Amino acid sequence: MKQIIIDTSFILTAVAKKIDFFEEIEGKGLHILVPEQVIKELKGLGAELALRILDKNEFEKLEISGKDADIAIINFANKNPGAIVATLDKGLQKKIRNSKMVIRGRKKLEII
Repeated sequence: MKQIIIDTSFILTAVAKKIDFFEEIEGKGLHILVPEQVIKELKGLGAELALRILDKNEFEKLEISGKDADIAIINFANKNPGAIVATLDKGLQKKIRNSKMVIRGRKKLEII
C-alpha cells in the first residue's frame, strides 16, 4: 500500500475548508502517516478541531528523527522516495522530490 505523510499546513487548511481529507485519501488507497512533530505543532497552535479529527480517524503515528516537522518529513521523504507528501508549504515542496498532494481550489485534493 502506498504511503502518504501529512504535514501541519495540509491538515489546518483541510480543516478550515471543511475537507474530509481522511476519507478522500483512504479512498485513493493510501496509508496515512502523521509524524509526532506534526501532532506537537497542532497542540502548540491550539488546533483543537484538527486534533479531534485526528483522534477520530485511523492513521500511523511516526517517530522520525528531526527537531521539527519539516525536517522529519524531509528525512522520511528522502528514505521513502515512493511516498507522497501532503503539504501546502512551498518551501517544503521545493526541498523534496516525492510526489505531493495539495489542495486545489475550494475542496479538490490533487497529487502533483
